[in-house]
Amino acid sequence: MGDAERRFTRGLVEVRATDTRKIGGYAAKFNALSRNLGGFVERIDPAFFAKSEGDGWPEVMARYNHDDNRLIGTTDAGTLRLVVDGTGLDYEADVPASREDVMELVRRGDVRRSSFAFRTFEDDWAATPEGFPLRTLLSGALVDVAPVNSPAYMDTSTGLRSLAEQAGADLDEVRAAADTGDLTRFLGRPAAVVIDMALSGQGDPHPLTVLRQRRAELDRRRTF
Repeated sequence: MGDAERRFTRGLVEVRATDTRKIGGYAAKFNALSRNLGGFVERIDPAFFAKSEGDGWPEVMARYNHDDNRLIGTTDAGTLRLVVDGTGLDYEADVPASREDVMELVRRGDVRRSSFAFRTFEDDWAATPEGFPLRTLLSGALVDVAPVNSPAYMDTSTGLRSLAEQAGADLDEVRAAADTGDLTRFLGRPAAVVIDMALSGQGDPHPLTVLRQRRAELDRRRTF
């Protein structure tokens, strides 16, 4: 499992009802291209959270600005609820009385954006129709969701490491190419080996089986 990454969404965080202490919004939106993350753009496949959802969202937290000291809710306690729909990952958290400042900031509109932290199991590198490097997040584990002050945080080191591994290239070479906008030369090189994780072996196909099938479909499309 890779290092934790953070991404922001254009979705707004909001007070869910005027007579409650619930806030929420979309922490992630599917198939929407990110802004330039430093030489590449990114999108989230609709199956990205399938493993976490299938496992019951274990130990996922809601934290203001991703701060360990500003806990808002947890899935384990039922004070954080997560739903995946056709748009993306929606969250709703019960804000404790000790976080009245967060509640007030969201209510006034000072805190308007959401973010999520994740670890990637599998991704895919290709190009947009315009030829710009595109990373697709295929499967991963959700770490936390967060109402945040500013969508300015960008962490691309893990993504670039993933591209280097899939292309069989030196990480420093990939980083240098990102600085000069030349990541396209690493696209189309041999893909990385898929991490083998145990399947459920019963009932409906395990989410990772679906993800492997999706990866095979992506590979077939790139051959045409």
